Amino acid sequence: MKSIAALQAAVTAAAPFDGEPSDAELDAIDRELPVILADVALLDAQIMTIGRPPTELDERRIRRARRRVLAARRDLANLTTTAAATDTTVSGGAA
Repeated sequence: MKSIAALQAAVTAAAPFDGEPSDAELDAIDRELPVILADVALLDAQIMTIGRPPTELDERRIRRARRRVLAARRDLANLTTTAAATDTTVSGGAA
């Protein structure tokens, strides 16, 4: 049976990890932040109704939060689609 110390070199040799996210990961988080916040707002609205029947105000709050989630996801999808189309566009003159 091998000890963990014998396997550590093989596991940690793959890539040095300093524990901090890279710039690309931080940019991805920034792009997805509206979706994350909308999901949190939806969860908050749903959590408020746990253990009791939802009132009309609760139902409106949940409906609005769902619409915000869908809008944020749509905006993120459009942003990624636009960015992908821009990246694949060939610049320059006629071929």
